Amino acid sequence: MELALTHESYSNEHAEEYGDNERLEFLGDSVLGMIVALYLYTHHPRVSEGVMTQVKGFVASTAYLADRARALKLGGYLRMGKGELLSHGGDKANVLADAMEAVIGAIYLDGGFEPAQRFVSEMLKAAMDNLEGSQRDYKTTLQETCQKFFHILPVYQVVGETGPSHHRFFAIQVSLDGQVLGNGEGHTKQSAGQEAAQKALELLRWQLGYDFDVRNHITGDEAQT
Repeated sequence: MELALTHESYSNEHAEEYGDNERLEFLGDSVLGMIVALYLYTHHPRVSEGVMTQVKGFVASTAYLADRARALKLGGYLRMGKGELLSHGGDKANVLADAMEAVIGAIYLDGGFEPAQRFVSEMLKAAMDNLEGSQRDYKTTLQETCQKFFHILPVYQVVGETGPSHHRFFAIQVSLDGQVLGNGEGHTKQSAGQEAAQKALELLRWQLGYDFDVRNHITGDEAQT
């Protein structure tokens, strides 16, 4: 774990014999991809290969891994050189994402596949279950539902925005013809909007007595159009 949290800049300045976290990052990237692919294949049997590829790309992206690293306050544990510290390297997306992959690699080497699988699955479960990053999702399902039953489209509005510019936290509200259907929060407008749409669908399911399943809209060839 110490190696996983050692940035190249620290190793260069202190002449560390065992190097930095770049090799662990390489390993962790492959382990991460395998775990995400296995989770999606196992837990979402009706989802197409195209959608699984999109979701995998989203949760393994630099931006999303950096967001998860910030949630764990990983930047505060990184060993970095003076120059990197002065440039706030502990909050740079690429540095954090690389460190997260290195940590996954370290867990895999230390305990094997199952501990790494538990760590990654718990960290990314919400995003993978929401199929974030796919072309068809809760927002698309809500839009089609509103068109089908009410012949109008839902309206999304940012009702709150907090935190520093590099780590914003958004609150989004979705309404239909002036009636609030759901609220969502997240570190991106996309994730906050997804949560708001999901809650709106839950409300409409109760009001209309209609069982919506977002996965019905993300299967087969339709998901790749």
